[in-house]
Amino acid sequence: MKKILVINCGSSSLKFQLYNVENDNYEVVSKGIAERIGMENSVIKIQYGDSPKQEHLIPMPTHSEAIKSVFKFLLNGALKSMDELSAVGHRVVQGGDIFTQSVLIDDKVIADIESLSDLAPLHNPAHVLGIKAVKEVLPNVPQVAVFDTSFHQTMAPEAYLYALPEDQYKRNKIRRYGFHGTSHKYVSEECAKMIGKKGKIITCHLGNGASLAAIDNGKCVDTSMGFTPLAGTIMGTRSGDVDPYIPLYIMKKDGLTADEVNTMLNKQSGMLALCGYSDNRDIESGLLNGNEKCLLATKCYVHSLVKIIGSYIAELGGVDAIVFTAGVGENGVVMRHMVMEKLSYLGIKIDEENNKLHSTRVMLSTPDSAVKVFMIPTDEELVIAQDTMRISGLS
Repeated sequence: MKKILVINCGSSSLKFQLYNVENDNYEVVSKGIAERIGMENSVIKIQYGDSPKQEHLIPMPTHSEAIKSVFKFLLNGALKSMDELSAVGHRVVQGGDIFTQSVLIDDKVIADIESLSDLAPLHNPAHVLGIKAVKEVLPNVPQVAVFDTSFHQTMAPEAYLYALPEDQYKRNKIRRYGFHGTSHKYVSEECAKMIGKKGKIITCHLGNGASLAAIDNGKCVDTSMGFTPLAGTIMGTRSGDVDPYIPLYIMKKDGLTADEVNTMLNKQSGMLALCGYSDNRDIESGLLNGNEKCLLATKCYVHSLVKIIGSYIAELGGVDAIVFTAGVGENGVVMRHMVMEKLSYLGIKIDEENNKLHSTRVMLSTPDSAVKVFMIPTDEELVIAQDTMRISGLS
């Protein structure tokens, strides 16, 4: 039996999940999060198996201290010793065009991840801190980097290039990268099993951040997020696609700085701007209680989704299945219904009872629908664990 630890390091947080792996069976034995790293009242929340979640206030001034604290608590109920750990897998947000697949981490990989920090300033530096912190404690345990962007590296130049001066691409690396790659990969592969072929699949990862991907025979041909996770569909607090002159116009008209407009587009826009709520549970509750702003916001959200889905159907030359996943995708009953109604021209018929379900693997369309629609809960940590096993030579 192998034990694989999956780590997702943020600027002030560190999520972790520990697996027992035996004969391609991945069992979660512990999971949790270290929060408020480098701040007062830092806390570790941890769960062992199916037992209730525990919370422990503990000083964590650095990511190194956070890693050591996580290991300490894993030793309290999930590990007998650190020698049991076979490998550690890290989620890395931005792999640029350097990394087209998951890789075994060495000093050059760390340097390359660090070199891409300008493209993901809130994430990549934190990932490097997490990798170095693990290396300090476990210098001989293999570590693997799994990139959000690598699944989208199969896009052709016509899909990832922007119509900007060539120098911007060569010097500043401005192109479409896409994100949520591990999620799109996982649910598209699970969908392919359900329809009996790889086929033409459109995956909708809809959380507070959201992106769609067009997948043809297992390969991504287009995705809605672009150079940054701000692009694409409307999201919880992000605007999604807007006229590119709008930020410049706001800066000139209101005298705002680039950082202030960036904050507006990323944290003060989207569904929050349209109706006052960013959490889909609040939005659906308001919608069902006759809140006109929630209704309009949901219509805008659905419109932006359907517009992208329609363009991907044209790009793919048809579609076999559409998948909803992530927090909103797995729980947004009203939103899913509205999207499927808009797409009824494809021969989609809604299974009303199945569509009332939450976070369950299920077909949302009727069996006689020409295009199948599924809800498939995502499992990004499992993808990272599987890649870690494979890349580190353990499987």
